[in-house]
Amino acid sequence: MLSANVFQENTNYDAFTSLIHKYEPDIFLTMESDNNWEKALAVLEEKYPYSIKIGLDNTYGMHFYSKLEIANHNIHYFVADDLPSIEAKISTSDGFKFTFFAVHPPPPSPTEESNSKERDGELLSIAKRIKQNSDTCVVVGDFNNVAWAKSSILFRKTSETLDGRMGRGFISSFHTKYWFLRFPIDLMFHTADVFIEDLKTLEPFGSDHFPIYSKFFINKKSSKQAHLTENLEEGEHEDVEEIISEGINEKSDNRN
Repeated sequence: MLSANVFQENTNYDAFTSLIHKYEPDIFLTMESDNNWEKALAVLEEKYPYSIKIGLDNTYGMHFYSKLEIANHNIHYFVADDLPSIEAKISTSDGFKFTFFAVHPPPPSPTEESNSKERDGELLSIAKRIKQNSDTCVVVGDFNNVAWAKSSILFRKTSETLDGRMGRGFISSFHTKYWFLRFPIDLMFHTADVFIEDLKTLEPFGSDHFPIYSKFFINKKSSKQAHLTENLEEGEHEDVEEIISEGINEKSDNRN
């Protein structure tokens, strides 16, 4: 799996498609990909016959390509009608099925959102959806949040998933230009029956984010990781519902 916030204004399309040719992931996700990126990615469609395309020019476009069959999918707009997330049911050639979630909520910043309400509401809405799904799940994207923030912890507890970085260091992905100030905000979470063999950043291609690469396998019979999942504690259920409600009610004036 490869995921990348491509940076909408980045036009170094060939550098990104070269990455795909080099690492040959079974599935890959782009974020901030608009219609120009969609046209550029068309050269990969022969190798990736399954796709979900959301070409937006508001920096929240998403494109998902897969060599594996996408049995069905949903595009969700949990807190705002211009903030998509993807839920795709994937079938592997050896008979496994898992659900892939792609996320990219807005960051709290002077140029984006004045607070984190939409971001946190979006993330926790997806976390509830994962919990309801009761299936093998992999969640990937630009969370615009570090894994140790309160909302990320609530996300992990609500969804009962594991942080893919566990035991592998920070794996900082942003900002590519500032080596002295980088944060792990492109994250991967997964259910306990997903085992990660490799998780790392790849070489830059013109974006302000490094791409993330992961190799993982599914083992539904093993319970080795089950004890590592955490559950919501007393009072946290109410916190989650309040955060989701605030996210839905938050009106953004900054996105197109």
